[in-house]
Amino acid sequence: PLITGLIITGIIAGSSVLNFISPNALDRLNFLNEIALSIIAFSAGSELYLNELRSRVKSIKWMTISQLFITFIISSVVIYFAATSIPFMAEMPSSHKIAVAVLFGTIFVARSPSSAIAVINEMRANGPFTKTVMGVTVVKDVLVIILFAICFAIAKALINDESTGVLFFVLLIIELITSFALGYLLGKILQIPFLTKFDTQLKGIAVILIGYSVYLFTGFIKIKSLELFNHEFILEPLLICIIGSFVLTNYSKHRIEFSQTLKEISPIIYIVFFTLTGASLSVQTLISVFGIAVALFLLRLVIMFFGGVVGVYAANDNKKFALIAWMPYLTQAGVALGLATIISKEFPTWGHEFETIVIAIIVLNQLIGPPLFKWSLNIVKESHLRAKNKTQTVKRDAVIFGLENQSLALANQLKKNNWKAQIINTDKESENDNHEIDITHISSINYTSLKKLGLENTEAIILMLSDEDNYKITELIYENIGIKDVIVRLNKRENFEKFHKLGALIIEPATAMVSLLDHFVRSPNAASLLLGMDDDQDSMDVAIRNKDIHGMRLRDLRLPADVLVLSVKRKGQVLVSHGYTRMRLGDIITLVGSPTSLEELKFKFNT
Repeated sequence: PLITGLIITGIIAGSSVLNFISPNALDRLNFLNEIALSIIAFSAGSELYLNELRSRVKSIKWMTISQLFITFIISSVVIYFAATSIPFMAEMPSSHKIAVAVLFGTIFVARSPSSAIAVINEMRANGPFTKTVMGVTVVKDVLVIILFAICFAIAKALINDESTGVLFFVLLIIELITSFALGYLLGKILQIPFLTKFDTQLKGIAVILIGYSVYLFTGFIKIKSLELFNHEFILEPLLICIIGSFVLTNYSKHRIEFSQTLKEISPIIYIVFFTLTGASLSVQTLISVFGIAVALFLLRLVIMFFGGVVGVYAANDNKKFALIAWMPYLTQAGVALGLATIISKEFPTWGHEFETIVIAIIVLNQLIGPPLFKWSLNIVKESHLRAKNKTQTVKRDAVIFGLENQSLALANQLKKNNWKAQIINTDKESENDNHEIDITHISSINYTSLKKLGLENTEAIILMLSDEDNYKITELIYENIGIKDVIVRLNKRENFEKFHKLGALIIEPATAMVSLLDHFVRSPNAASLLLGMDDDQDSMDVAIRNKDIHGMRLRDLRLPADVLVLSVKRKGQVLVSHGYTRMRLGDIITLVGSPTSLEELKFKFNT
């Protein structure tokens, strides 16, 4: 919807409606398109983080191969034979039709990682299907630019009636190898701004200038090679940028800062790019080709359906994915539009109509793709949105033994932090006038009573009774249930050791008060954080249950910029953690950061 809105805004501001942006202005502002294309390529490369693709390599490989080749080959063939129905292709010779069909096929392969990430975050999706989708999406965006570099060179040769013999393909291979080598060098150059202590805005400006310099350099090489050798040596700037971003993301320690910088500079870049793209469109042309765009949209949809089925069976994935495997890959955005813009500039006689058709297809994909993706996530049950009639009974569920003012205050505080709190009352005579807290009465403390409470699914149990009753409950839990977090309010200091042997977390009120006051004197900021007095910061313990995290080094975790790791606890022992500490299933990481980021990480690590 955002991209569609920007394109429509551009159409209104362009020469077709209000003429705020004239065709001459568009020519003078072409450098903004080149900057935007470099940032789009950087963003696509930064999403391809190899460590996060390990668990689904087989599925990602086969789905990528099937989607790439089936979509490209079938769409190219169908468009070639349907060329007479497309006005600007109808009178073309066969060689030109092949060139245009191949370019259409290349763009049909492109996908939108940003749209996929937005849907996944909105649906809080996680699981094998989601991981495959994300892996295929980012891998395809890299491969489609490589495919485009090859097809674009071949298309230019066919349309310009140039020879496509052995020498042509030798030169093409040399150009591609050179582009890869320059991409690797660019990956090293991109690290330079992040070695400095400049603020984020200056680093963002540096990234923009480096991206634009790639276009200036490749343009210079193209002109000079024509002057010196009477042949254009074509280096693909998009390919160089995406390889450079990939190198930085996977082989440097600046991955997180680079990604954060791109997130901050991308919105303004995209606003300019998509608005200018809309301004370049003709309303009359858009109306005339809209029927063709709908037909090609449906063609792409059907082809992707077959590609999805083949991919699922080739990877031997769960067959229930077969009929919906195509749905997540429908949406297109920046990369597809960027490629269409390049084609429009290179082939002015028919490129404008080509670009208009592609933009119309992208708009349709933007409108229909995300709802289909959401639907597929619901079908495979990998969406984790809050249920309407269910609370989170397994996680964030606390049971408090003892009815008194402190237990009521604790229950209310937990509820404010989205925990489900229940108080267990063991005193018949105590009255219950509180209708907001779930209060349950038990007549005696024994295993039968505890079993009826269903404590197996409870995350934390807080004991606020006498030491004798607290110990009885702790022992029953230790021997029969095994809840990891049993928190005991101690009444007598001499009972500390026997609770400690059962693994309970012990709070002795008098000592706790002295310790808290001491911390407020020596570390007021840390004490404020502990008590939740800072609305923008909080701390959280998160257990590692995601198999993809197992074995990863702490430095390789993709943590938000506002989150820090305070400690790592493994099998009851606190580790002296550093960047090379490898995560293990069951590790408990203590994090500090904004509440929103902490919730995202809890979901990522726990799933």
